[in-house]
Amino acid sequence: MELTNNLYLQELGYWEQFLKRSVIPNSNQSELYFEEPNIEQFVERLETLYPEIEYVNHLMTHSWGQKVVRFYDLDGNLIEVGTPV
Repeated sequence: MELTNNLYLQELGYWEQFLKRSVIPNSNQSELYFEEPNIEQFVERLETLYPEIEYVNHLMTHSWGQKVVRFYDLDGNLIEVGTPV
């Protein structure tokens, strides 16, 4: 079965335009979101414990100042971790 834009939690075109690259289609049926004030330390620990982690986007800063990282957990679930807004 071929995935189409309407099967994604958020529109594929939006994320491709925002990230300026193609999005890895995976289990995008839902997304878990967490806030972490010390996100740099979180990412460092994530990379140490799970070096094979598959990123949607590495740590980045939105134009409004929030830092976020998006990745797939080992079961293919979409996870976003961001600094508190």
